[in-house]
Amino acid sequence: MLFLIRVGPAGNPVGYLGSTVNVFSKIRAMGLDAYEYQATYGLRLKKENAIRIGENSRKNDILVSMHGPYYINLSSAKKETVEKSIERLFDCAVAAELMGAYRIVFHPGFYGDHGRSGAIGLCIKALDELIERLHGAGIRKFTLAPETTGKRSQVGSLDEIIKLSEEFDEVMPTIDFAHIHARGGGCIRDASSYRGILERIESRLGSHHLHCHFTGIEYTDAGERKHHSLSEGYGPPIEPLIEVLVDGGWDATIISETPMKDTDARKIKGIIKEYLER
Repeated sequence: MLFLIRVGPAGNPVGYLGSTVNVFSKIRAMGLDAYEYQATYGLRLKKENAIRIGENSRKNDILVSMHGPYYINLSSAKKETVEKSIERLFDCAVAAELMGAYRIVFHPGFYGDHGRSGAIGLCIKALDELIERLHGAGIRKFTLAPETTGKRSQVGSLDEIIKLSEEFDEVMPTIDFAHIHARGGGCIRDASSYRGILERIESRLGSHHLHCHFTGIEYTDAGERKHHSLSEGYGPPIEPLIEVLVDGGWDATIISETPMKDTDARKIKGIIKEYLER
């Protein structure tokens, strides 16, 4: 059913000049029903505005998530970098509770000299400390959502993100299909590719609400290079994803991260509608 798959932009629609607080009626008028607040270059949000975002998003039935700062690194060799990353995620969780954001998306870190297992161990340790601090501060309504990453130097393969999610009740994955595609050298080609990804998630985490990102993507041997709009012909293909989500009965939110984020979000909505009407 259509209402089980929400779609919306990563940030405000292209060309929108108004306040984020008031963007939700615009998003609803576009036929969209999700929105990812962008704190990617730092969280600068007054408490009263966070509360108003929550009020206006609920009024317009827009499901809100938040993307934390890009410069979070929970696996850094520098203790102060990890501490600052924990503090930034703590602040995001506080704001997310005020605005009713159901996921706090972030890139976990980099492998560096630790290797894959060492870096994952450091991320788990940092997340444990972060969650303990949040509980100690009385913050309960949060779900941390580490994202599959697009560069091979980053912590964030599908299995690594699932591993982080297995460790804590308060952690669930963000599945960026374009990042998986780029990291795997163009590995997502058809419905079976998507089905394999979702089956791995379901077998290890159960069937939960799927939070995911989508864009066309250009990549090199190192992984992600550049995002592209859906009309530019870059993979991964969107239609097989919709087929697998609908046929599998997945409850999902798709956040469009293309340069034409709102236009492409509407295209995705249209593809869902067309598939359901077949």
